[in-house]
Amino acid sequence: MAQYVKKDDDLDEEAEYSPFCGIEKGAVLQEARVFNDPQLDSRRCSQVITKLLYLLNQGDTFTKTEATEVFFSVTKLFQARDIGLRRMVYLIIKELSPSSDEVIIVTSSLMKDMNSKTDVYRANAIRVLCRITDGTLLTQIERYLKQAIVDKNPVVASAALVSGIHLLQTNPEIVKRWSNEVQEAVQSRAALVQFHALALLQQIRQNDRLAVSKLVTSLTKGTVRSPLAQCLLIRYTSQVIRESSMNGQTGDRPFYDYLEGCLRHKSEMVIFEAARAITELSGVTSRELTPAITVLQLFLSSSKPVLRFAAVRTLNKVAMTHPMAVTTCNIDMESLISDQNRSIATLAITTLLKTGNESGVDRLMKQITSFMSDIADEFKIVVVDAIRSLCLKFPLKFRTLMNFLSSILREEGGFEYKKAIVDSIVTIITDVPDAKEGGLLHLCEFIEDCEFTYLSTQILHFLGNEGPKTSDPSKYIRYIYNRVILENATVRASAVSTLAKFGAMVDSLKPRIFVLLRRCLYDNDDEVRDRATLYLNTIGGDGSVVETDKDVKGFLFGSLDLPLANLETSLKNYEPSEEPFDISSVSKAIKSQPFAEKKAAAKKPTGLGAPPAGPTSTADTYEKLLLSIPEFSTFGPLFKSSAPVELTESETEYEVNVVKHIFDKHVVFQFNCTNTIPEQLLENVTVVVDASEAEEFEEVATKPLTSLPYGTPGQTFVAFEKPEGVPAVGKFTNVLRFIVKEVDPSTGEAEEEDGVEDEYQLEEFEVVAADYMLKVGVSNFRNAWESLGPDFERVDEYGLGPRESLKEAVSAVINLLGMQPCEGTEVVAANSRSHTCLLSGVYIGNVKVAVRLSFGVDSAKEVAMKLAVRSEDEAVSDAIHELVAN
Repeated sequence: MAQYVKKDDDLDEEAEYSPFCGIEKGAVLQEARVFNDPQLDSRRCSQVITKLLYLLNQGDTFTKTEATEVFFSVTKLFQARDIGLRRMVYLIIKELSPSSDEVIIVTSSLMKDMNSKTDVYRANAIRVLCRITDGTLLTQIERYLKQAIVDKNPVVASAALVSGIHLLQTNPEIVKRWSNEVQEAVQSRAALVQFHALALLQQIRQNDRLAVSKLVTSLTKGTVRSPLAQCLLIRYTSQVIRESSMNGQTGDRPFYDYLEGCLRHKSEMVIFEAARAITELSGVTSRELTPAITVLQLFLSSSKPVLRFAAVRTLNKVAMTHPMAVTTCNIDMESLISDQNRSIATLAITTLLKTGNESGVDRLMKQITSFMSDIADEFKIVVVDAIRSLCLKFPLKFRTLMNFLSSILREEGGFEYKKAIVDSIVTIITDVPDAKEGGLLHLCEFIEDCEFTYLSTQILHFLGNEGPKTSDPSKYIRYIYNRVILENATVRASAVSTLAKFGAMVDSLKPRIFVLLRRCLYDNDDEVRDRATLYLNTIGGDGSVVETDKDVKGFLFGSLDLPLANLETSLKNYEPSEEPFDISSVSKAIKSQPFAEKKAAAKKPTGLGAPPAGPTSTADTYEKLLLSIPEFSTFGPLFKSSAPVELTESETEYEVNVVKHIFDKHVVFQFNCTNTIPEQLLENVTVVVDASEAEEFEEVATKPLTSLPYGTPGQTFVAFEKPEGVPAVGKFTNVLRFIVKEVDPSTGEAEEEDGVEDEYQLEEFEVVAADYMLKVGVSNFRNAWESLGPDFERVDEYGLGPRESLKEAVSAVINLLGMQPCEGTEVVAANSRSHTCLLSGVYIGNVKVAVRLSFGVDSAKEVAMKLAVRSEDEAVSDAIHELVAN
């Protein structure tokens, strides 16, 4: 319950007080009988309505009977002449949301108020009527609403316009007929009327680009006086500019002069809105940015905190894409570091970190050190992220920045804050090789006093991957073994795994690690003892590796390149037997949507009458389904199942999509079919596939669908043989064939026995090279890249031609290769001129592949790409390059 604080004369003592404290619904409903008194007490009635509104807004619900009784009692208050009470009546009627049969009771009173001489009554009556009315009543009062839109009283006109905005969601056809009146209201001298009229007019025309463009063109000539409406017009202008650039329009940017002219407006909100709009233009140039940056720089020294905050936040966003354009504001932003508003100070610091030069890093870090202790963790996280970016920008300054991160890591702070610092240090260690040894020691010192189990385990995991690669791995052993002695069971188990990694990767440390692991056998936790036993069976007492199986070592000490959900499912399904669990049997396919795909699933009935839900949407489900069909049971393990490809338009008579299942020597097409006609039953449903444009494929089996009733998805299958291990490609033409029978909708039974043969043309689809690539992510791309080695590395450069943006080029190549983006590198910063993308996957034949893509774009939007591929097979590396070249 919300509490209202009432301060006593003694400022040191505060007492909480709420006029609604302890009120109960039953007591308030009893009080509501005051509405029926012959002599109405307006003040008393207003108090009771206030309590009812309070209960409703606190989440209390009234039964149908209670709501009806209150509603009928409230309607009697229309006879009162008190203006304040009448406004409360309007509020409670809106909140009660009466049913259609109850609305009739109050309609006449509201329509009377709508035509009253009292403007306050008119405005509120319009709002209430439009809130509770339906389409039928709306047509009756439409004439009055049109008159209200052009009313001389701005309160009435605004009420009608705002009601129109709400009604547009439920009765758009009626509201669209008001265009002439709304257009007249746009010329109003009243600020709010012009603002609301412009908002409604744009929403009426929003689906017609040409109409919106004409509206913006006419209004940018100077007919808008209201600052609020001017801000709205600037936003609509920005939208038109974005759409024109998306449509490939070249030459001068339309309406830019209007936006620049708004920078000289007398209203500060209009100036800021125009400046922000200019900075957010796609492909904005330095010349276009300059006037906007100038006015934002003036706002930095404003006496109003809201203007300072707005300006520095906008400059912070600009600094991400055009840091040099913001450097002229650095002196002004340095003065904001000491601003009393911590949000402003934080944004100023993070902007300076993005725009500062290398020579100013040391001075800036000194200023930040004193600032950090005065701000909350959420602001500290923003600063830490900016420092990480700065270190990647100026890698030679890693010592200064790493020391700063290390010092704040030892200070007080919450989990998210400490996690942000650790993540930043890890990123710097990964991307700045010279920072590795010092950074790892900082992390080791932190886990000595770390109170967060998750962070301790993550640091130990990272230490196990990076520590053995340093010049002196032995110096980390003390820190790791201390965790075995002093920490909780979860951290101790993680420390045991880290020790084992050092033992497996550093020959000189193996005897020492063996001794330490032997001590762990006496731990009081089962997990710790089990891990120690497992690793001791892998590392011998003399330091030799007992278990030489590559897969076992890779599983224990390498990065796991399997989806954890798939591994978990396989382990649950494993039945103990003489045969050990085979890690290679775990599917590497990422989960996808099978069977009744999203669109079909959304149409299926729900509730008690719904059919049982389909199988779980995992790759394992597909494999079990295909193995259960005798025609496909001999095809071997399933390598990959594609995402569904739609073969029909939405809302057609029959909806069909196809899932491509890839095996080593076969491809199975699963056609998911849905019958959307209630009067029809389809039987003996098949898809006839023409593979004349796929010469390497030969049809070997078909499984028809016996029956396809309305609304229940079903599957039919067609299998093709292809050369073993070869990524064969081709185009397939499809026709859906079936026997259709008329159905009695009331009984659901067929009215005829024989039916009629019919067919339905489907869209074509292709099997492409990406279908033979599994999206398999890696936890550490650098480790995965190095583990593949340079033996089968292939590097070449390609011209991708003119592209709309660098983002579009990156997305196109990712889709072409069908690989999994790593470490968030699929995200391309706006207006970026270069980008690096990291991809990983498994090619058919279980061949691991890693790809580095380096993109660059010139002023003519010509994109060049450098492609580096590493894999376990020379032919696969060549195949990836051949795919891009073609």
